[in-house]
Amino acid sequence: MLRTSLICAVIFFGFQADTPDPANPDPDSPRPIEALDTVFIEEMTWMEVRDALALGTDTVIVATGGIEQNGPYLATGKHNYVLRGATEMIARKMGNALVAPIVPFVPEGDFDPPTSHMRYPGTIGVSEETFRALLTDICRSLEIHGFRRIVLIGDSGGNQAGMKDVAEQLSARWQDQGRTTRIRYVPEFYDYAELGEWLESMGVHQQPEGYHDDFGMTAMIMSVDRDAVRTRQRIRARRFSINGINLAPITKTIRWGEAIFEHRAEKTIAGIEKAFQQEGK
Repeated sequence: MLRTSLICAVIFFGFQADTPDPANPDPDSPRPIEALDTVFIEEMTWMEVRDALALGTDTVIVATGGIEQNGPYLATGKHNYVLRGATEMIARKMGNALVAPIVPFVPEGDFDPPTSHMRYPGTIGVSEETFRALLTDICRSLEIHGFRRIVLIGDSGGNQAGMKDVAEQLSARWQDQGRTTRIRYVPEFYDYAELGEWLESMGVHQQPEGYHDDFGMTAMIMSVDRDAVRTRQRIRARRFSINGINLAPITKTIRWGEAIFEHRAEKTIAGIEKAFQQEGK
């Protein structure tokens, strides 16, 4: 009886040792199916990310948006919708880049008493300290897994200083540690003054209505998600315009959104290459 128990125990524990642990699979396991055609890390499996890195994808874009009031027509996630469209175009044009999950939580004003966007329901803000700590840990995670160029871009004004400081601090730390990953904040992405001038040159003349909204912003978001600008509701209410510009026909405004993404992508990619060339000197 004792001998039988010992044999069973050996067989049991031997079987357990050879059984793969689903929580900790072999990092070198072959991918059993073809990869999804996406540049968004959150849509990829860990194997797809690993294999993309092995094939030469060495750049990752870390983009910061926000959840804030944007007037009566645009969803609170306005900046995140914009970044969804913009980062995909940038990454695909670069050919060697992926996109980290968009960071939606950013500084939006003081809490007590509430200031800026924090005065409006739906806004979700974080302290500057929390924002910078979150960015730092995101970038550290990406560095650990083998990305050699980390790009920080943001679509909201309150995000810019934090991103710049985090990039500079991590860059100095990694250099001191002898690490090969480089990180840069790229300001060229957030240049709405230049975008406004470009739209003017293309014949888009706006008359500001006092909303946290404009034609370029609406067009970009419409090309990603029509509901996020309340297309049907505005048409029914006869308010399908912004800053004096009629948004109909829908297809025309969507084409404008795509053209704006194209313009911003070209400017940003040029900024990315410039930033890393400068750092390499």
